Amino acid sequence: MVQFIVGNKGKGKTKHLLDKVNTEIKDAQGNVVYLDKSTKHMFELNNKIRLIDVPEYLVSNSDEFIGFVCGIISQDHDLQQMYFDSFLNIACVEADELEKVIAKIEKISEKFHVDFVISVSLDESQLPENVRKNILISL
Repeated sequence: MVQFIVGNKGKGKTKHLLDKVNTEIKDAQGNVVYLDKSTKHMFELNNKIRLIDVPEYLVSNSDEFIGFVCGIISQDHDLQQMYFDSFLNIACVEADELEKVIAKIEKISEKFHVDFVISVSLDESQLPENVRKNILISL
């Protein structure tokens, strides 16, 4: 399952994402990973959640990001959920490739049974039609 928290920059998506991950960890049977553009939110996350600062790993395009995500999944067979904050930034996604990258993430979710919650700094109307059905929160 892939879900989205969407809204323009500065609307409070990160707070909603942090609240969701901290709530979900209480009932999680497997491991939870939170990918972000820095370690700024480290102390706002439950200590059972693994925070990964994506820019530390020199990811420079969307294909590398997909490979990075698959690498994380391959090393943790107990991985249950992944949260992506600042998705367009950490995944190096350009607007014209958003649909393609999300389609790959959906395939990864289905194949490896990992749920994704993704924060996207775009208005709901700017998202591809097939993505809108999975919007969890629109700000």
